[in-house]
Amino acid sequence: MTTTASGLTHGPSPDIAATGAAHLSRRYPVWLCDVWGVVHNGVEAFAAAVECLARHRRAGGAVVLVTNAPRPSAAILPQLARLRVPPACYDHLVSSGDVTRALVEGLKGSRAHHLGPKRDLGLLAGIAVDWVGIDAADAVVCSGLFDDESESPADYDAILAVMRGRNLEMICANPDKVVQKGSRLLPCAGALAERYQALGGRVRMAGKPFAPIYAQAMGLAERTLGRRLDRGEILAIGDGLATDAEGARKNNLALLFISGGIHGGDMAGVDHQATAAAVRAAVPGVELVATMPALSWASQDGAEAG
Repeated sequence: MTTTASGLTHGPSPDIAATGAAHLSRRYPVWLCDVWGVVHNGVEAFAAAVECLARHRRAGGAVVLVTNAPRPSAAILPQLARLRVPPACYDHLVSSGDVTRALVEGLKGSRAHHLGPKRDLGLLAGIAVDWVGIDAADAVVCSGLFDDESESPADYDAILAVMRGRNLEMICANPDKVVQKGSRLLPCAGALAERYQALGGRVRMAGKPFAPIYAQAMGLAERTLGRRLDRGEILAIGDGLATDAEGARKNNLALLFISGGIHGGDMAGVDHQATAAAVRAAVPGVELVATMPALSWASQDGAEAG
């Protein structure tokens, strides 16, 4: 356990079993919170989670939602509203799509191919790139599968082979390999990127766990609080080992791991200590301060954490 320049105690909690997030609100004024799997499941918002985030803000904290969704943040806000995620529970939203746009801007004057569903075309709107077929492209922007409800990443092996044969770079708009929708797990762009890398293909990633999306989120939090932040004041909250936990490790942030999200099938019924051991084994060096089955302000017995 260490003490930061700001005077905050920063390090693993003596008791890894979180009894509610209230005590974490006092320790970490800034929360960078994952969205899908923590705040909602693609079908509905989690009432306890959105209330927890709102209470952190009412206590003077800042919340930046950080999502690997491959769409600009402005396009995601209506979806949050439909799922009844209230604006009162967050200050800002940063998406992998926001970072992707910055990467694609670097392709200006080039020819590129979009690999993904039509619903993601807004991601590319207004960028001065010549959008062409894969046989004429200089690079590929991958935002996902054409139909993640019925296809699998293996269905794309022929396309990936063509890309590798032409030595095309892939910009991956969503590093997530799967996402939870209701009770199902659907494949994402990260699964295609993984298969392409296995072929020797070059990939540039947007989103978690990579630094640009965290830098953007922390800048927004500083704007909200009106001051510079020490990393010891920031808590990353998420349910993904490869994205949220690894992102916390790579960016030197404390982590609250939500075990009931994307890894819920593996961690269901597992106690806090076993969950913590599994997270630390999967992501060595991560500064794990607590685990919770689901994000909530109060303890499971109804008492607020002290």
